[in-house]
Amino acid sequence: MTVSAKNIAVIGAGWAGCAAAVELARAGRQVTLFEAGRYLGGRARRVEINGSTLDNGQHILLGAYRQSLQLMRTVGIDPSAATLRLPLQMCYPADSGGMTFAAPRLPAPLHLLLALCRARGLKRDDKLALARFSSAARWMGWQLNDDCSVSTLLERFNQTERLIQLMWRPLCIAALNTPPEQASAQVFLAVLRDSLGARRSASDMLLPRVNLSGLFPERAAAFIEQRGGSVRHGCHVRQLREYPNRHDRRWKLAGNGFSEEFDAVVIATPPDMAANLLSGLIAPALTSVLRGFSYEPITTCYLQYAADTRLERPFFALVDRPGSTSNSAAWGQFVFDRGQLDPAQAGLLAVVISTSSAAIEAGRDMLGQAVAAQLAEVFRQPQLAHPDWIKVISEKRATFACTPGLIRPANRVPELDGVMLAGDYTVSDYPATLEAAVRSGMLAAQELLGS
Repeated sequence: MTVSAKNIAVIGAGWAGCAAAVELARAGRQVTLFEAGRYLGGRARRVEINGSTLDNGQHILLGAYRQSLQLMRTVGIDPSAATLRLPLQMCYPADSGGMTFAAPRLPAPLHLLLALCRARGLKRDDKLALARFSSAARWMGWQLNDDCSVSTLLERFNQTERLIQLMWRPLCIAALNTPPEQASAQVFLAVLRDSLGARRSASDMLLPRVNLSGLFPERAAAFIEQRGGSVRHGCHVRQLREYPNRHDRRWKLAGNGFSEEFDAVVIATPPDMAANLLSGLIAPALTSVLRGFSYEPITTCYLQYAADTRLERPFFALVDRPGSTSNSAAWGQFVFDRGQLDPAQAGLLAVVISTSSAAIEAGRDMLGQAVAAQLAEVFRQPQLAHPDWIKVISEKRATFACTPGLIRPANRVPELDGVMLAGDYTVSDYPATLEAAVRSGMLAAQELLGS
């Protein structure tokens, strides 16, 4: 079909688009990567804040992200240097109403067994419930006959209220960015399968030491250019049309000040933008699928303190208390000490709020003050209520809502020879994560290459 395609366009330089472009360039194809924004990385990119280079949101990678780590090495990134690798943990600040669950560096599943035995803040019933759930999930092969919500799944296995509050709910929201009452249990089980249910290193947590654009996309761009390809910044592709010639189908891309032809195209944009590009070329059913996703925001609150401010761990989970955006509300779910990742960011804390629609309703200023008050309360350090500056970044369409039975399109666009979709929203057993985006991009490239 498209094995002979030599000149290929990739629209969108997020992680999916960069993955597809690297895979194609590595196979010797001439790649042109189009990016409408200033920075590469899509919804996981760097931003400039108060003279500092940060991210549009704090991310955690997992040791299970094999293809992401593989591609990072391909473009010259050493994951052991670019990330801080920590064993699986869910630790709350002392005396904050949480727990301490930290896995030792032992072979699986001994690391989880010992972590469970040593866990503080969980009662015997909580520990038995966790062990029962893990055993049953393994016995089921991490599969469900019929998808349901995560809340329904936890209810079926009699998980305790405290375990749900301190373990399952935070993990579900962090992994799927969807509340447990609405989140797909099958996708949640797939994440647990590849982390808790795999080898010990797969459950490791990898915290980026460099900004997200520098973690992969920018090096991917250099990799493409070194192999004769090109990367076009600030280049918005607005139209895709078939341009047949005497020998085969070709595709014409047009945008702000350009019009070019290509043998094949990878559309690595958000699904609604893909629907716009494909309008008039595809069946209404696929257009409906692409436009049918709903989305959840993720908000990250950066707070700068004195350079000697330091947490006891690189990150902590936080007990959130959603409510009105006053100083009595506790919206933060995780806090990261950026100074332990990059010494140049000493004293900078990043607080993450997933599924953050309610949190940002009253405005960023009120939310920032509420988060500062929450940190001062849980760490019992009154000075944390008064940071030097606060910056709240909200990615309004950070991920699609990962609901039960969600229909996701394949990479291959039916009846359009040489056109592929790539993105974390395509068919996968993973939620909208960096790994899902990378896997999709690589699969789209391999489809074009005839693998």
